[in-house]
Amino acid sequence: MSERRKTAPDTADNVVLQFDDNALAQALFGAHHAHLALIEECLPVVIRTRGNTLTVAGPADAVGAARAALGALYRRLERGFAVDRAEVEAALRMATSPAGASVFESLAVRTRTRHVTPRTPTQAAYLRAIDENELVIGEGPAGTGKTYLAVAKAVERLVRGEVDRIILSRPAVEAGEQLGFLPGSLREKVDPYLRPLYDALYDMLPAPQVAKRLESGEIEVAPLAFMRGRTLTNAFAILDEAQNTTAVQMKMFLTRLGEGSRMAVTGDLSQVDLPRGIRSGLRHAMETLAGVEGVSFVEFTDADVVRHPLVSRIVRAYDRAEKRTRAAARYERDGETAGDD
Repeated sequence: MSERRKTAPDTADNVVLQFDDNALAQALFGAHHAHLALIEECLPVVIRTRGNTLTVAGPADAVGAARAALGALYRRLERGFAVDRAEVEAALRMATSPAGASVFESLAVRTRTRHVTPRTPTQAAYLRAIDENELVIGEGPAGTGKTYLAVAKAVERLVRGEVDRIILSRPAVEAGEQLGFLPGSLREKVDPYLRPLYDALYDMLPAPQVAKRLESGEIEVAPLAFMRGRTLTNAFAILDEAQNTTAVQMKMFLTRLGEGSRMAVTGDLSQVDLPRGIRSGLRHAMETLAGVEGVSFVEFTDADVVRHPLVSRIVRAYDRAEKRTRAAARYERDGETAGDD
């Protein structure tokens, strides 16, 4: 990719980008130039095409973001990876973040079947935190990639030989409850609860490898109820749906951490299913471990939702409804006193 720039006075900018490979350029532009239209929709720029050459015009910062996004996407195509609407949106989010588009590529996770790149600045911070800390707690709404990215990092480390095994855990049921009465092996009993983790695994590794590593114990399904008394060495452990742990369960899990291990704890405090009056162990851990060396907290928001765009709007709608409910409860509690004032 080559570039020529003509800068007008003040904030106007005009950049000419030329892409050497015709096939890659067409993939970059998208069918009927859909990817370029999306960039124009998201940024105040005008993009004109002539063969493999693009002219991007608009405010200097917007032109810079478009150029960075297009460059990152073209390099992705050069490495043999596909570019679709979601990747374009991700490149734009990263290009308009303070860190810039370089983070988009430098934190990529590479597994046998996937090349996973962060799609929001928070996802980039999350991946960096996993690289730099023994324990990372990711909290936020559904669809933000908390669990998926944790599994990607776990598989990457396993394939590289940096850990000996992956341990997947979730507070599916409490100790002594339904597990003993369900048919099948332990893994078969908890599989329905751990399906999101399995889905991510099968995205990262070929199915035969997943089955082989499950059989050998390199990938282990460990219900939270069965973690007590263990020490996890040279492992990458993931606790999913952590908002449904109690404080005692959370402490038990976190203290399993052994030499050479990493932990990722993920959950959504807006979806706590614990009985009324029981405090979430995730919330308790976030308060208790604040400031502890080696522990990193990453909080996702609805802006980090990378599923269907409707999911982000659903999350916002529920947040607004919850705020109205809390406001109504406060009014019922304090309204009479406030009215007397």
